Amino acid sequence: MEAVRDLGTTGDTGPMNLGGSHASDDGPGADADKGPRRAQVGERPRPRVDLKAVFGLEAGAWAWTTAAQATIAMTVSFALAALVFGPQIGTLAALGSMTVLYEKKTPYAYRSAALALVGLGFVAAVAVNSMAASLSPWAAVASIGLTAGVATWVCAAWRVDKPGPMFFVLVATISTIAPGTLADVPLHALVAALGAAVGWAVSMSGAPLRARHPEYQAVAAAFRALGSLLRSVGTPDLDHAQHKASTTLADAWRIVLLGQTRGYRTTAEAARLRALLRWVSDIHLAATQVCMARPSPLPEEVAEYADALALAVADPGRAPDPDSLDELRRGMRPRSLEARLYSLLSRAAHSARRASQDEEDDERTETLHDERYPALWGALRSSLSGDSLIRPTALRMWVTVTAAGVFGLWLGLDHYYWVALTTTAVLQAGNVVLTMNRSVQRSLGTLLGVVVGAGLLMLDLPLAAVIVLAGVLQGATQLVVGRNFLYASVLLTPMALLLSYTASPHPITALAESRIIDTVVGSAFGMAGSLLLWRKASATRLPQAIAGVLATTRQCMLAVLDQEVEIGPGRRYRLRRDMRAALVSLRGVYESAIGDVPRAASTRPLWPVVVATQRIGYLALAALAQDRKPEPVGVITLQRVDLAFGELISAIEERRTPRLGALPRLAAYPRINMELRALSNSMTSAVAQDERAAQQEVERRAQRERNRAQKDVDADL
Repeated sequence: MEAVRDLGTTGDTGPMNLGGSHASDDGPGADADKGPRRAQVGERPRPRVDLKAVFGLEAGAWAWTTAAQATIAMTVSFALAALVFGPQIGTLAALGSMTVLYEKKTPYAYRSAALALVGLGFVAAVAVNSMAASLSPWAAVASIGLTAGVATWVCAAWRVDKPGPMFFVLVATISTIAPGTLADVPLHALVAALGAAVGWAVSMSGAPLRARHPEYQAVAAAFRALGSLLRSVGTPDLDHAQHKASTTLADAWRIVLLGQTRGYRTTAEAARLRALLRWVSDIHLAATQVCMARPSPLPEEVAEYADALALAVADPGRAPDPDSLDELRRGMRPRSLEARLYSLLSRAAHSARRASQDEEDDERTETLHDERYPALWGALRSSLSGDSLIRPTALRMWVTVTAAGVFGLWLGLDHYYWVALTTTAVLQAGNVVLTMNRSVQRSLGTLLGVVVGAGLLMLDLPLAAVIVLAGVLQGATQLVVGRNFLYASVLLTPMALLLSYTASPHPITALAESRIIDTVVGSAFGMAGSLLLWRKASATRLPQAIAGVLATTRQCMLAVLDQEVEIGPGRRYRLRRDMRAALVSLRGVYESAIGDVPRAASTRPLWPVVVATQRIGYLALAALAQDRKPEPVGVITLQRVDLAFGELISAIEERRTPRLGALPRLAAYPRINMELRALSNSMTSAVAQDERAAQQEVERRAQRERNRAQKDVDADL
């Protein structure tokens, strides 16, 4: 408690003091009397190809609900279509039912429309690829590749969550082997639509009983992520927990916004949910300030309090006692950082205890200042810009999948479409390191899955058993795919074999051998595409992402500091939304770039730059969250702040050492001063490492030339 009281009672000169009255940048080892210490920078992300990455389980929960829904949807659709249209055509309905795997977290009102679009995408994939297959195998190969590219583009631009383009390509590949001619294409599309309708119905089945469950789950997840962030205070995991909390909170804002239907948003329930969302947002930013200022962990009961608030989102009766944090606040100045954090937590508990909100919460319960539905055409257009990673990702998928299919067909592989499917699955990993892991997992998983699938096919099971097994295997795949792709591949392969054999029977031994060969070839093409096509896309865009965050931060800070600027609720919301989106995107670009070997060698030194940039952005978000303006600053100070950010942006874009000079003293924001200096220093170090690496490469090339010349001389002698 002494450390808590020290932080709450020393160096607080105003409501926005972020940890002390000085702005020195003495680093983690500084003494307390030398000013505030900078929070420790955590270890950078380290994607690796090792046994743990291949065989280990990732953190997270088992997807029991998704598994059950996937089993029901596939079993019902497959059985119904097989009964009406026959088992061979019925496999298309089984694949169409995979609409149930999409939009699992979004509100039901939005989900109904989104799943209808997914279903239409499946129907279009079946129609186009079935028609192409009736023309020639080469047309089918081109159609599958185009489906993979377009699905990757649209899913990324419209923020369609996992499994993304994977099942669009699976539907496309199986439709190329469905029996029939050009005249049967409408029938194939109809059967796929039947399966998509079943998947839609299963996914929407919870709406009558738990109509607002997705929104409650999203806000509760934000409170749980807040608890994890509070536990990370004073630890090296701080920056990682901050990113996780910010990502979860951004998802909560999106989901709650999507749920604001016309008849619902004026209800007391909707007002309470909006209030809780705003509370968790403000608490997160208050916690951000404490994270930056406090070198030691917070008491465990603070994180437990946030966990209790997560339970109270859906059940007001489980809200914690608002007065239970009074003991922690005792002895603190009311305007200190931790006192404000505890006050916000207590006020959030008051709000969570009420089933409806009264007049004093009007500001928090008012309508969210944004459009409910995203601008779909605008998203597609922006995804094609030069700054977007979506365009090279979609092009890589299209070119590689097409090339893989062409190679398989040229090689004479009977099931060339599996080559394209495997390539799609491998390329979904993202960067080179993750693609390599996924390639190994796919190959090993398929090898084991083929043994299981061949054994099941040799049993010559009746159609009813095949339908049930396919559904169970599909559900089991969805249960484990989020934890490890290897084990999911073991389960997915026999399901795909059952569907493929039912749609187009082949000798079992030949089918199994072909599956193994096609998987190896597809994995190799996936690795080649990741290594050869737009491999530097993330690394080259990282400086742009850093500059984008700094530009948004400059805009926020100038709006906060300028006394002549009045920030209305709408503009404040938009600034915070854009700032948070830029911060989340920056971390995503870095994590993608760090796995793009060997280019990653020049990306690793930028980790301190990314951390400092993110911290400045989060502190700017915290400044926007304040209800009152800080002490007035002069025009010269505003200009110097503007120039400082402009110089940092230019330096990162030009990959040179920044020339900051003396920073303007921001008495209300000492932590921003500290992180600006840290950013300048880390950029200087990164540039020096780049120059040193470039010099070493020049020396190595010169040495190789000398060795080659010496060998030529020796040969002449």
